Amino acid sequence: MNVGNILTLIGGLGLFLYGMRVMSDSIEKAAGAKMRSFLAFFTKNKVVGMLFGMIFCAIIQSSSATTVMVVSFVNAGLMDLSQAIGVILGSNIGTTITAQMVSFRLEVVAPIFIGVGEICALTAKKKKIKDISMILIGFGILFMGMGLMSSSMKPVAELEVFKKAVIVLGRYSVLSVLVGVIITAIVQSSSATTAILVALASAGTIDMKIAFPIVLGCNIGTCVTAIIASLGANRTAKKAALLHLSFNIFGTIIFLPLASYIIKFVAFLNPDNLGRQVANSHTIFNILITLAVLPISNYFIKFINKILPENDEKEPYGAIYLDKKLLETPMVASTQAVKETIRMANISKNNFKLAMEAFFLGDENRINKVYENEKVINRLEREITEYLIELSQHNLPEENAQLVSILYHTINDVERIGDHAENIVELAMSKINNKIEMSDEALSEMNEIFQITLKSLDIAIKSFENNKNNKYDNRNYNINEEIEDKIDTLEKKFRNNNIARLNAKQCYANAGVMFFDLLSNLERIGDHANNISNIKEEYTHKIYI
Repeated sequence: MNVGNILTLIGGLGLFLYGMRVMSDSIEKAAGAKMRSFLAFFTKNKVVGMLFGMIFCAIIQSSSATTVMVVSFVNAGLMDLSQAIGVILGSNIGTTITAQMVSFRLEVVAPIFIGVGEICALTAKKKKIKDISMILIGFGILFMGMGLMSSSMKPVAELEVFKKAVIVLGRYSVLSVLVGVIITAIVQSSSATTAILVALASAGTIDMKIAFPIVLGCNIGTCVTAIIASLGANRTAKKAALLHLSFNIFGTIIFLPLASYIIKFVAFLNPDNLGRQVANSHTIFNILITLAVLPISNYFIKFINKILPENDEKEPYGAIYLDKKLLETPMVASTQAVKETIRMANISKNNFKLAMEAFFLGDENRINKVYENEKVINRLEREITEYLIELSQHNLPEENAQLVSILYHTINDVERIGDHAENIVELAMSKINNKIEMSDEALSEMNEIFQITLKSLDIAIKSFENNKNNKYDNRNYNINEEIEDKIDTLEKKFRNNNIARLNAKQCYANAGVMFFDLLSNLERIGDHANNISNIKEEYTHKIYI
């Protein structure tokens, strides 16, 4: 084997990977947004999810891309682990389509695909036709690369080093698996590794005894991309990536001892075509492992939950539902923005409750917790706002544009509630540091208006959440209007009572001033709660999804 063969091999692999990328990207442009939307909403059943994952992966020609998308959906809360299982298993089957295509030796007609595709791309005016043209070009480039790899592999068999390596790999199948893992982890494509195997087998350089264990290793190596994608994601997304890895390791452990039977079976199907045998072994393995794992998939979830158990972590510092990959599907992205806003509202509500408890109990631990949560609230306001700005830059339907406008106002009200909670803990700190004592009557009045303000906030968030689920109930708004009127009435009444206590010298001046400040903060929280629940009925059914 000379330098020319090595360069041809490298060039062939480069063309193969580039062609697959062009084809995959063009297919995603032509149908990606719809496919992502379907993937998010049609995975309620594991079997249906498996079929959809198989079709989706067969179309975009990348199990890694499919699994990364699943990890992002799990991270965004669009699907749970049970839903993710079916799609992951289906993607393992769908990715074998590439190996099946390259095993048919279509490099002879590859220039026709490139020529037709290029002519269409140059003459077409519609974007969709241009995307389809690029699919044809990618398809042709892929098979040209495959042809170059096949031609460069033939001299490899004559190398003494390769002959010795083949002997070692033939004896130790575990080493063959490891080779498959390493190569696939490096090129980040099991399709590329399988294509190399098809080329080697077609050239008569390796046999199925070596090729099949490497195929098993390919399935493990392809998990690396999803694992990398999950590193910055939440714990559930990490579990989804580990599920993918555990399925393929389990399959390898089960089927490696049965390799001889699968090799005999694929030899029976295509006795004179080693390239077809490699492709068929890849497909058969993934079908068998899917059939084996799907019925017992819940046990895999339990296993992964033991490896990554849930723990009582602090409130995540930042958004957990927002994923920029979803912006291309405005309906899905809008839903995620609403979910993150509801989460932010609940954090603000709990912080308000925590602040009042800190005031009543004089608890410095609660005070510190409020300050920590306020940082989260401010971070969420920034992240949701930035996400909405990016979302609004897409061509949004009218209902989504209206939703974005409402969310801007809502997160502003929610953030202001957080600010008032922070004001309350500052009063609590002052009460502790200055040893201010308030009368039992003042504390009782404060607790009364606090409880009704908290109820108003509960109803506002519930109302907003129901609107998200398309269950608008005008009664919630009417109830909150009544509660807001009651808060205003109590605020005036208790302010007058406090003035009377100050005049009668039943409390110190600093305690009386603190009482006024608390009343003002509670009254303002009530106003913001009322704003959140005040969503006009004519918009509700149109904008919430």
